[in-house]
Amino acid sequence: MDYLRTLGSAAVSTLVQKSGLTLPFSLGTKVTSFENKTIWSLYDGTKRDDGSPVSIFEFEANTPAKKNLLPLAKNAVRKLRTVRHPDVLKFMDAVETDTSVHIMTERVRPLGPAIQEWQTKGAQEREAWLVWGLHRVSVALAFLNESASSTHGNVRVDSVFISSSGEWKLGGFDVLSNPKDDAAVLYTLGGMVPDASTYAAPEVKKGGYSALKELPPAASDAYGLGLLIHFAFNPNQGPPATAQPPHPPPTAASKGSIPTSIFPAYKKLLNPNPKARLSSAHFLEMGMSQTAGEGSGFFANNRLVKVCAGLDNFNLASEAEKASLLKTLKESAASFPSEFASYRVLPALISALEFGGASAATILPLVLQFGKNVPPDEYPTVILTHLVKLFASPDRGTRMALLDHLPEYADKLDKKTVVDKIWPNLQTGFTDTVALIREATVKSIILLSDKFNERILNNDLLRHLARMQADPEASIRTNTCILIGRLGPSLGYNTKRKVLVPAFARALKDPFVHARVAGLMAFMATIDCFDIEDIATKVIPSMAFTMIDKEKLVRDQAFKAMELFMKKLEEHAATMPETAPEQVEIIPGGALPLNGASPNTLVNSAAGAAGALAGWAISSIGKKLAAGDLQSTIASAAGAAIDRPTSAPAGANGAPAGNAIGSTIPFATPAAPPLTPSFSSASTVPTRSLTTAGGGTSRSKGMQLGATKVPTSASSIPDWAEEAAAEAETSQGANPWGNDDLMDVNADEDDWSAFETAPVPATQASGLGFGSIPAIPSVSTDPWSPPSVTKSRLSNEWGSLQSTLAPQPSRTTSSSRVPSSSPLASPRPSSIARSPTPSDSGRADTSPPAPASAAPSMAGMSRAEKAAELARRKEERRQVSTTLLTE
Repeated sequence: MDYLRTLGSAAVSTLVQKSGLTLPFSLGTKVTSFENKTIWSLYDGTKRDDGSPVSIFEFEANTPAKKNLLPLAKNAVRKLRTVRHPDVLKFMDAVETDTSVHIMTERVRPLGPAIQEWQTKGAQEREAWLVWGLHRVSVALAFLNESASSTHGNVRVDSVFISSSGEWKLGGFDVLSNPKDDAAVLYTLGGMVPDASTYAAPEVKKGGYSALKELPPAASDAYGLGLLIHFAFNPNQGPPATAQPPHPPPTAASKGSIPTSIFPAYKKLLNPNPKARLSSAHFLEMGMSQTAGEGSGFFANNRLVKVCAGLDNFNLASEAEKASLLKTLKESAASFPSEFASYRVLPALISALEFGGASAATILPLVLQFGKNVPPDEYPTVILTHLVKLFASPDRGTRMALLDHLPEYADKLDKKTVVDKIWPNLQTGFTDTVALIREATVKSIILLSDKFNERILNNDLLRHLARMQADPEASIRTNTCILIGRLGPSLGYNTKRKVLVPAFARALKDPFVHARVAGLMAFMATIDCFDIEDIATKVIPSMAFTMIDKEKLVRDQAFKAMELFMKKLEEHAATMPETAPEQVEIIPGGALPLNGASPNTLVNSAAGAAGALAGWAISSIGKKLAAGDLQSTIASAAGAAIDRPTSAPAGANGAPAGNAIGSTIPFATPAAPPLTPSFSSASTVPTRSLTTAGGGTSRSKGMQLGATKVPTSASSIPDWAEEAAAEAETSQGANPWGNDDLMDVNADEDDWSAFETAPVPATQASGLGFGSIPAIPSVSTDPWSPPSVTKSRLSNEWGSLQSTLAPQPSRTTSSSRVPSSSPLASPRPSSIARSPTPSDSGRADTSPPAPASAAPSMAGMSRAEKAAELARRKEERRQVSTTLLTE
């Protein structure tokens, strides 16, 4: 084979060197089965322009005998150029020289070897294939004889070829001639064709080829068609007896494998009288007619013939005819020749699918069914290119068909096609108004997920799935959870931590029972995606409530899931040390836990656990404070008062003169009362003194608040103290245990209310006509003070407006704008007292203002409620301040 190929290549090289021509093809392997059958040598080749497969018919006049055949070769080129028909060999290009002819056609193979291959197949299948092929040859001959008024003159097995689609193509135009053509070669050179006498009609054998000039063009070809039928059905037999004088009519015993339905027409084709002989056109008409009596309809009843006719006229057929054809295709697909199915039926179906010839839901399954026979290297161009285009179609039936059959072709798609062409159109299905499309879109993602890029997988897709978890359809929510569970291992590390637990926890709260089960199963399926800390702090707490679900199915699955995760925790805990490494730290007074509880001891009751938690909390606080206040002295006298100035007179540089701390706080006393700040305006420099709730007086009377001041309501002290404590708590960040503390260290309502009410701070005249406004206290730096003294309630330069102003001559104004009270707050004073202005002299109202009502305690409030109460109170103070300024 390589030797023959080398010879062919050498011949082409010689041709190129001698003629200087650039050939439009590359010569390939020589088809040896066709050698010495005709004047031609057949090669497989490739087109130089695009590399597509072609066939090359080569004629070389390298001997004197072959030089006489050169006119036949040139006649073949001339006729192939001008005769174009679907059933005629497709001409593409030719190269002619004085001694050689090369004809490039579509890729074909000889009919003779193909007939031998079909001998091994079933009789019915082989008969259907042969009848279909004879139908195509009959159509071509009818065209040549009737429309072209020409005689082929060389009808035989070696003049018929099979294309890539399995269709029979008529070639062998060596002596094709028109009686009116002066350059006709049939009538002078017809006998030079190899084995011409074997296939010659009786009139040719009697009077030579010149006798054909006076006969109808179809006479000789009809006889050749009869012989073609004989050799097609009986390839291993010689010519029929009727081919030899005296040309007896064929008998039933001599028909061999020729079908009974064709035999009557076959006999008429071999009639020795050319004028009484059945022409190829009449033979075709008889085969397509079902009302011509016996021996008719053999073409019309052939399955392949009907399929080809239906495909050719598919777009013009009625809906009933289309449905009938598609049904035939579906039922007979397995019996079709592979070439016919892949290159004849499939392109027609794809065309109908792409241009709306019929319902996509009906055609697409057939396209994929016939596409199974397509070679893998051709599948992307033959099948996938057209399917990808259909994703852009707005037709829901087309989209549904594509998604339903996605498993059949998803593995053949490449990543670039999915990312660039399929995903932009596929994602529209998530927002479709039809639930069936949304659900099919969700189900299809897992088939394409391995071809998504990182952005689609970890960003765009998850955004769509988050919306799908809130879909009105329960099945879509369930399938979305299942999909996220299957995608989990392929997500990025950070994406896993952010997405999986919230997504599955959301499914566990779904009202649909199977969605909850899916959430639990998704947790179990992605167990390897969670860190051990996340399992303990996020996964198990998220699943715990499902163990008492109303549905037994959910409960059973929950216990299985919990067992799986607990087992993993136990395995990890077994590898951990018994205790963490100790960190040596000096704690003044010894941070002894309360109630004898120790972090290393186990408790057996809720009360014991609460006591242990309280003891650890106090020890922790002690460590934190002791580290920054080691110079403080700790006394054992319970309830000792603390008297010190918090803001000394300013020195030369404006700084306080001193800030000595002499406080003594009993560490071991669990109920040590917190300090209550009070304010004084005795001088322009604000100072503050601390008193105890037990009524103890200060050691330094000069620093004690005046006893003649009018006391305020007792509830005002817990009010601002709680507010300051809540602000400090809010600023510390979120509680990792939730919105409510396990031990509410800020619920100091009882402790703070036990203190004695502090006197009202003296007011000072501002000199601006706004009345007496309290002075601003300095901020304490005492680390032992409760959180409330670390932040002033109001930091504007006009002092605290929340405190009750001292009674003095003033008038009340009913038009004072006081913000409406919140439903969570107590009533506020309806008027605000201010100092008399010059216009108010002589008519000041000396009635004292109404005492301020106590604000609601924030003890027991959650973090969100405390923040809301703080915001409300600040808004009230801002509005009151605005009112005073505008007056």
